[in-house]
Amino acid sequence: MVFILIREKRVMKKTYFDYASTTPVDARVVSAMLPFFTEKFGNASSAHSFGFAAQKALEDSRETIAKFLGARREEIVFTSGGTEANNLALMGLAHRLKDKGNHIIVSAIEHPSVLETARYLEKQGFQVTYLNVNAQGQIALDQLRSALSDQTILVSVMHASNEIGTVEPIAEIGRITRERKIIFHVDAVQTAGHLPIDVQALNVDLLSLSAHKFYGPKGVGALYVRKGVHLDSCLLGGDQEQGLRASTQNVAGAVGLAKAIDLAAQTMVDEAVRQSALRDFLIAEVLKNIDGARLNGHAQERLPNNAHFVFEKIKGEALLMNLDRVGIAASMGSACKAGLMEPSHVLRAIGVSDDLAAGALRISLGRSTTRTEIDDLLEKLIAAVKRLRA
Repeated sequence: MVFILIREKRVMKKTYFDYASTTPVDARVVSAMLPFFTEKFGNASSAHSFGFAAQKALEDSRETIAKFLGARREEIVFTSGGTEANNLALMGLAHRLKDKGNHIIVSAIEHPSVLETARYLEKQGFQVTYLNVNAQGQIALDQLRSALSDQTILVSVMHASNEIGTVEPIAEIGRITRERKIIFHVDAVQTAGHLPIDVQALNVDLLSLSAHKFYGPKGVGALYVRKGVHLDSCLLGGDQEQGLRASTQNVAGAVGLAKAIDLAAQTMVDEAVRQSALRDFLIAEVLKNIDGARLNGHAQERLPNNAHFVFEKIKGEALLMNLDRVGIAASMGSACKAGLMEPSHVLRAIGVSDDLAAGALRISLGRSTTRTEIDDLLEKLIAAVKRLRA
């Protein structure tokens, strides 16, 4: 995606390569949402025609999302985004099942909204096992089996890493947890809308997603809660969302989420093929033309739009600034940890040294990314690395 900015009376093209952080809202999503800010503004809990119209829109949206996930309408709980969905899944389940067991398992490369929630639960008396990953970023199934105990009540593993793009063996993990009757939560914020998700085939009990990762609005997400799984609410003060989230529902946001997921379902298979081809070309050219460049994550089992590198003798912050000056917007990794100077916990987990991790760069592609933009990126990236090393 190319934006035109006017800076110091010059026109500069800025190309966006940070779709893993957020995506622009699709114009069709905006159009679907607009009526619910104006003539259809009712509170979904109100007992009159305005409220009934809002409630119908809310339930229709819930149905659309459920269809995408292979779930039931009543299994979809709207949240303010992926972070809240992850918090509700972990804390709600832990508190509900604390009399049954106090052991939780998460992978070492989870998003901060999972890791920090797990650390909070440790302070509440729960025991947490942080599963290591291999050099490609995948957990070992044997290690998971060994970590399980009769006190284990929850396993949480992300579908794909938001930083290095590695896709985890979710279906296999789900089979293990289902056999042991242990609840399995999946953070699918990076995959929903980009890869097909069937919660039945994946053996998932809880699954989080967020609209702004697939061309929907910010501030709305959802948690799939399999029928028969019970959570304690983390927000009190009302009985909305089956008593799991007290708050006036964000009807416009839910409509936008549903429209975005419906549009994604129509194009994501073809887009995955197209973006994977661009990604593979980018990776090959970077590794061929930049000495000391290394790809992070699994070479094949990775998100179609993710390419994550580290560069020897380079500081990632300086590289980002240099790229931004020439019109390239990228990132080092998770937007939720931007500004922190410490090395990424994900890169540490896959064995990257702190010195090398300091030279990280994540390039993430989107629906509008073209080969011409990739060529321009390569030219500017190669030049920026040479300039910084000089």
